[in-house]
Amino acid sequence: MTGTPIRLLIADDHPVVRDGLSGMFARDPGFEVLGEAGDGAEAIRLARALRPDVILMDLRMPGMDGLTAITELTRQSITARVLVLTTYDTDSYVLPAIEAGATGYLLKDAPRDELLRAVRAAALGQAVLSPSVATRLMTRVREPETKPLSRRELEVLSLVAAGTTNRDAAARLLIGEATVKTHLLNIYVKLGVSDRAAAVAEAYNRGLLTPPEPEDP
Repeated sequence: MTGTPIRLLIADDHPVVRDGLSGMFARDPGFEVLGEAGDGAEAIRLARALRPDVILMDLRMPGMDGLTAITELTRQSITARVLVLTTYDTDSYVLPAIEAGATGYLLKDAPRDELLRAVRAAALGQAVLSPSVATRLMTRVREPETKPLSRRELEVLSLVAAGTTNRDAAARLLIGEATVKTHLLNIYVKLGVSDRAAAVAEAYNRGLLTPPEPEDP
């Protein structure tokens, strides 16, 4: 790569990881490692002082974690692109990091060439996602998150699972039979099913209901 090197800041709480990344980028004239941070707070302080082009940010760090740091960097309008580099690719990590302002999300097992390309792309403001993360996000878009069942809906579903009729369920819950039917319709929509039996089966599948213990012989 010709021209001005991409200026990097590496934030990770493991010194061995920081040393390995620093050494890798130092061997390539297209990059310049400006500094290293052991937690999110130090990453913010160094980002303000050094003005890197890209910050390689781990998520799980003691003190201020990476997600909080990304949020704060965005709030302070620090222009460095943040490329998350972590071992976690679950929804609880990926989506909040991207929503907080991360430009990309890579896993630490990414090959060296892929990581170098990712940092170059991030420096240009291009979104960078590891294949598993991209797949997860595509699935999330295609299958919108369903709303959880309310406490009352779970009560209705529990009675249905026990074989209770709408009329008996209404009497047990001290509500109208029409209200029970409305709750059932809402349950069907939320679970993506069309009848009582399918609703009960899906509830067991998702762990919303616990199957009854078998009776002793």
